[in-house]
Amino acid sequence: MGKPTGFMDYKRQDKTAEAPESRIRHFQEFHTPLSREEQEIQGARCMACGVPFCQSGQMLNGMASGCPLHNLVPEWNDLIYNGNWEEAYRRLIKTNNFPEFTSRVCPALCENACTCGLHEEPVSTKANEYGIIENAYEKGYAHARPPKVRTGKKVAVIGSGPSGLAAADQLNRRGHLVTVYEREDKAGGLLRYGIPNMKLEKQIIDRKISILEAEGVVFKTGCDVGKDVKAAAILKEYDRVVLACGASNPRDIKVPGRDAAGIHFAVDFLKSTTKALWANEMKLKDGRYISAKGKKVMVIGGGDTGNDCVGTAIRHGAKSVLQLEMMPKAPDQRAENNPWPEWPKVCKTDYGQQEAIALFGRDPRGYTTTVKEFIKDKKGNVCKAVLVKLEPKKDEKTGRMTMAEMAGSEYTVEVDLVLIAAGFLGCENYAAKAFGVELDQRTNVRTAPGEYQTNVKNVFAAGDMHRGQSLVVWAIREGREAAREVDLSLMGYTNLSVQ
Repeated sequence: MGKPTGFMDYKRQDKTAEAPESRIRHFQEFHTPLSREEQEIQGARCMACGVPFCQSGQMLNGMASGCPLHNLVPEWNDLIYNGNWEEAYRRLIKTNNFPEFTSRVCPALCENACTCGLHEEPVSTKANEYGIIENAYEKGYAHARPPKVRTGKKVAVIGSGPSGLAAADQLNRRGHLVTVYEREDKAGGLLRYGIPNMKLEKQIIDRKISILEAEGVVFKTGCDVGKDVKAAAILKEYDRVVLACGASNPRDIKVPGRDAAGIHFAVDFLKSTTKALWANEMKLKDGRYISAKGKKVMVIGGGDTGNDCVGTAIRHGAKSVLQLEMMPKAPDQRAENNPWPEWPKVCKTDYGQQEAIALFGRDPRGYTTTVKEFIKDKKGNVCKAVLVKLEPKKDEKTGRMTMAEMAGSEYTVEVDLVLIAAGFLGCENYAAKAFGVELDQRTNVRTAPGEYQTNVKNVFAAGDMHRGQSLVVWAIREGREAAREVDLSLMGYTNLSVQ
């Protein structure tokens, strides 16, 4: 530990956010990073705990505590405090293939498990990670390092989201010949078309893709395996296949009037905005995207994707925004039955909600509420929605608590645009069917517990397609672990931890 009293001597500092009234006028990232000197001081706050929960990545009461990648947080915090930024970068990429992504979009599980956070504010680990990787690009440390020896083994990775990219990166480092197939026009999967530009600017993805290409990974975009490309052809050409197609089957809202025009899945709304921005030099042009301009928008879903829809709709120029959440509002402080280092089940007001509060003067969220019916106008467009309040009730048969409708609580609101952000049910199963892999009851690819080999010889699964809808950091972990299993099957031994 560089400074034993650092956590007592210095207060927490983090990246500062641009004011909501200003940032809603653009689609760029809106945080100003700390200076190098400020970042080094923040590194001094790390206590180098005897038991560093920040890197534990364990499950406590069904929730993740600490980094699933087991990032060597105390080590690189100490290194930046001592000014050794290059070695900090080496330690960071030892466990994380893509700190340029996680330092932007990860909810910082490490910070919520930080020992400093037990009584005071946690170490600003996410900002430190951002500082390390961006400094590495600036100084030239993060350059391409092609493998010196090739094995001649060929691996196809289907899908270029975080798990597919992690698997491809790891297997390429081992010297295998890796080809990534992506059905969209550009690589990145969820990172590119599921996360808005203001959270992750797309040139950050392109920067890393260029390095992977320079290291020998081949990308084939616009190739929809299972439709445009036959699975049999892939199996014939490659020694192993990794399915990393994501959990891209959106959960629908099955109520009367669902067929009205103006009701869209969140992922389609967000994707259309991203494509329109990048096709027109970061400017939206009418008719090229699903527009919320001048509309009364209702977002169904209270998670990260729902918040992204709120922030995007506001940038479009929405007239109003309402966000529905089925569950009750979480407490503002940890409850007694939710102690550290468990993930804190507290109310989080994210950037989109902050912007709605600044623009409209109120929190856009309506808790314990869902849609009972959509109402169409004469042209078939959605114009109203009948909402109903919910309350927790115990199911007498199963003993589980469910959210049930409150009798007589219905009310009607005017809406012009509805965005469904109710989560995902698993993979779109045409790719799974094409390869003949089995799915479980949640429509995730079935494997033995803790393994990635499917029921089909030489075919593996990773990421959300295997695990179900999850965080980017979990997807990266899945890709790394699947790569280890693939390498072991190819070579009979593995040591993918060696960089």
